[in-house]
Amino acid sequence: METQTTATVIPTGDARLNADVVIPPNAAGVVLFAHGSGSSRHSPRNRAVARVLNRHAMATILADLLTIDEERIDEQTGHLRFDIALLAERVFGIVDWLRAQRPTGSLPVGLFGASTGAAAALVAAAARPDVVRAVVSRGGRPDLAGASLRDVRAPTLLLVGSLDEEVLQLNEEARAAMPGVAQVRVISGATHLFEEPGTLEQVADQAAGWFSEQLRGGDGHR
Repeated sequence: METQTTATVIPTGDARLNADVVIPPNAAGVVLFAHGSGSSRHSPRNRAVARVLNRHAMATILADLLTIDEERIDEQTGHLRFDIALLAERVFGIVDWLRAQRPTGSLPVGLFGASTGAAAALVAAAARPDVVRAVVSRGGRPDLAGASLRDVRAPTLLLVGSLDEEVLQLNEEARAAMPGVAQVRVISGATHLFEEPGTLEQVADQAAGWFSEQLRGGDGHR
């Protein structure tokens, strides 16, 4: 059995979103990536993390949360990337879509959010508590999820660079607002984009361990 890699278009409400789906053999879960701050499914950092998750038997979906026309508008205004309600609506629209597909429909679901996409992931987790089983944030802005943080039940891992001091404080405050299992883990020597040597690899390793534990009951490494 070989890894399946598919480019597809996902209908969500009034939008059709481009997505890349990778399903490794014997997938134990599926992780949807929620991009933010002007990023897309082509994000090299998220793709690097996704490849590690694939090696740990996690299917991945890297989907654009904005249409091509919306991306053009956002390039000029920078407004839509901070429209958390819109981004979250797209995230749980994609979650609903994958639940209706084979084989992803039978797999436990995790969300991986970066920057403002982390807030969208957490709002979606709060809206779909019966579906979303785990969340990981990379350099995220979970604080932008606002009141939805109180409704997040999915175990959540917040990964922040030690040199990203303002965002680290915002993550600590968001963690305190969440009633369920939530941890902040600091990646030493990393700034907001985890561009320093070895730091993104640490993010990928931590995410793989978290999703392995939460989505298939602890047979992954930490």
